[in-house]
Amino acid sequence: MDPSADRVLAEGVSQRCLTASRRSIGAPRLLPTTDGLLPTVGVIRLLHTADWHLGATLQGWSREAEHRAALAQLVGVAKERAVDAVVVAGDVFDSLNPSADAQRLLYETLRDLRGACPHARIVLIAGNHDPAARLEAPRALFEMADVVSIGAFARREGAFDARAHLLPVRNRRGEVGAYILALPYPRAVDLPVANENPAGAVREMYREAVEGARREIGTAPLIVTGHLHVAGAIESEGAERRIIVGGEHALPPDVFAPDIAYVALGHLHRRQSVGRETIRYSGSLIPMSKTEIDYAHGVSIVDIGDSGVVAMEHAAFDRAVRHLRVPSHGALSITELEPALEALDLDAAAPTDAWPFAHLAIRVDGPAAGLKAELDAICEKFPLRVVSTSVERPQAQAATASPPALAAERKPAELFREAFEQAHGVAPTADHCDCFERLLQEA
Repeated sequence: MDPSADRVLAEGVSQRCLTASRRSIGAPRLLPTTDGLLPTVGVIRLLHTADWHLGATLQGWSREAEHRAALAQLVGVAKERAVDAVVVAGDVFDSLNPSADAQRLLYETLRDLRGACPHARIVLIAGNHDPAARLEAPRALFEMADVVSIGAFARREGAFDARAHLLPVRNRRGEVGAYILALPYPRAVDLPVANENPAGAVREMYREAVEGARREIGTAPLIVTGHLHVAGAIESEGAERRIIVGGEHALPPDVFAPDIAYVALGHLHRRQSVGRETIRYSGSLIPMSKTEIDYAHGVSIVDIGDSGVVAMEHAAFDRAVRHLRVPSHGALSITELEPALEALDLDAAAPTDAWPFAHLAIRVDGPAAGLKAELDAICEKFPLRVVSTSVERPQAQAATASPPALAAERKPAELFREAFEQAHGVAPTADHCDCFERLLQEA
């Protein structure tokens, strides 16, 4: 781990220990009930967030400026709304080997959250992008700062260990208002060996976990986390990896028992409820693909009382870096592109990490040779970062719109030439056709 990242974490731990010692002086002592658990009292407020993807890049461009701005707003919302718990429902990092900068940003954010909400329960769970062991490794230091990080399912003597995942949430007076059952992304090694159907194994795992929690807390309000794709939810094309569970990439909403007060989900980047209003994705922190440009990224604020959720809202963030579709609809010819970029009135004095990300749609009526060079020559005149270019060919689209003859009635070479033209906008050369004939003979 990077030494400076260690220092940030240590400073946060030291400050937390000092704060805790100050709070303990003269604080009322809450006595446990006969079963060792505290009764629940009043309403608690939860901040639900997920899919930070720290360390992510977009076509090689860093996203750190966007992440810092969004996380600063997250901390501000947590403080302003006086939350009692913060749940990060997986994909804290973007890769299994996060950079030192990504780890440092996580520790700085946890430090700032602790300063903003001294009493709040802070919980991180691993997602499918996260290195489970790396989130588990600093657990001792995290616990000193009253941060809980869970990367894997805990089992004891073959049975799910509910106490390792069950966390009380207290209000500012130290009274327990609810419990969090913090469950990470279910990896293959976490699934019960006896169940040959992985989807059924995940269902059984959640049933066992909730029943174990209920034995500990009775009917107290229960918040359950999950990093899953729940059937019926809307995916973001090109952004999320499909989680394959026994050939099924989605699990039904009834995996979550009806007596769960709130399900805090991660994995899908669009904020949405699925199955019922209290099974919810908070959405990603920033746009991770072109399909997410129009999302209102932010966090979910949820109030939970003894009878369940009493209020729920979305706190949207201001976007630090613009994401542009050029044009907003349709496509432009190469001669129309420069005037369209001039009309955006971009700030030439802005630092590079504040330049907008641009997704271009270009219409090509003939051969596309040299197109990239032309695009580069035009775009380098403007303070923007081109991260995707789609090329549309109206002639090819018109050709595919007409009903083709049956493939069985056509020669393979004819089909190859047609497919090549549709893909590249030009006819194949003799070399291309010769190569195809050789492959056809081998097949």
